[in-house]
Amino acid sequence: MEGLQKEIEFLYSLERFGMVFGLENVSSLLELLDNPHLKLRAIHVAGTNGKGSVCAMLDSILSQRYKVGLYTSPHLHRLNERIKINEREISDEELLNLIRLLRENTERAKRPERFTFFDFITALAFFYFVKKEVDLAIVEVGLGGRLDSTNVIRPLVGVITNIGHDHMDVLGPTLKDIAREKAGIIKENTPIVCGEKKEEPLQVILEEASKKKAPLYLLGRDFDYKYEGGLISFYGRRLKLEGLKLGLLGRHQGENASLVLGVIEKLLEFGLLIKEEDIRKGLEKTRWPGRLELFEGKPKVLLDGAHNPEGVKALCEFLKEISFKKLHLIIGIMKDKSWKEMLETLLPLSQSVIAFRPQNPRSLEPETVINLAKQMSLEGFEAKTPEEALRVAKEKADPEDLILITGSLFTVGEFRDVLLKGL
Repeated sequence: MEGLQKEIEFLYSLERFGMVFGLENVSSLLELLDNPHLKLRAIHVAGTNGKGSVCAMLDSILSQRYKVGLYTSPHLHRLNERIKINEREISDEELLNLIRLLRENTERAKRPERFTFFDFITALAFFYFVKKEVDLAIVEVGLGGRLDSTNVIRPLVGVITNIGHDHMDVLGPTLKDIAREKAGIIKENTPIVCGEKKEEPLQVILEEASKKKAPLYLLGRDFDYKYEGGLISFYGRRLKLEGLKLGLLGRHQGENASLVLGVIEKLLEFGLLIKEEDIRKGLEKTRWPGRLELFEGKPKVLLDGAHNPEGVKALCEFLKEISFKKLHLIIGIMKDKSWKEMLETLLPLSQSVIAFRPQNPRSLEPETVINLAKQMSLEGFEAKTPEEALRVAKEKADPEDLILITGSLFTVGEFRDVLLKGL
């Protein structure tokens, strides 16, 4: 659409301010829009891994009966993916009009603040949801929690999926530090559903919940689940459900689904109408592109956006669940991640390794990956484009093998574009 690309380029130009944490700037933006965030009935989802899957499952269940806004990040292909209502992306026309409206308001107000890209798109999403009169909004934290732009909302329920090693340069070096930032989404007297079990980070969450008088619902204490043969059973305070089929692949999705059902229990207490058929249908039809997404063929291709050690561990657990002969790894990874630990887990499983550098200034140099592969007596290649990487992998692979593409959602997005075109 004419003009949209120019406005999106303006949004990306705001990234020159980097990550500016704090709620003052986004609050001043929202004030110009009559504070839409205070008019939303929201569910706020934080955590190191699984928060996107939790958002997707909640959206799929609640959209069976309600008008639901979903705000997530990052996107794989285009900005519109971040803002959806009942699983439909915001249209180009609506996105263009809202960017222009917000720009006009900031210019008219002569506000000197350095609004970041994430401040701007967050304010835009909240305004859009109010304008469209959604019944509920599901909001994924961008990074951390305490100082994240989304933390201006006053949710019905908060969720902390788990605490893992990611963004340590920003959130702190230890799990306790990271937990402190994630626990920053806990609000006064607002229930929080939590899947963390490790003692140190859990203690931080317990203390923060106690301080805020926030009822805490813990996986393994207040509700639980069993995963067997691709089905889960859920055991909660209000719900007892057997044989739930998940649309998302991987044993770890059982834990994510149990957190979702913990939230559903709280929403039932608030008087929302959610039937068992909504839950069953919603869980089964959930899709979350780029996360354990399998493209059938000979060989099969698996996409997964694992970008930290815990994510890679979940990925490796899934590899045990599917049938293939040899694994051929295509990996593009960010140098500010725990790349060595990730590679030391994935490389020994691989028959061949293709290093790819996604279009991101934070990308790790392919030579680093290849050198580590050589130390493990593995054949390593560098590919300049997704097409080249897939061609080399398919030349190396037999029909019964598996090509795995992972390391970053930036990598997954570039390859998914190519795979969807059938290349």
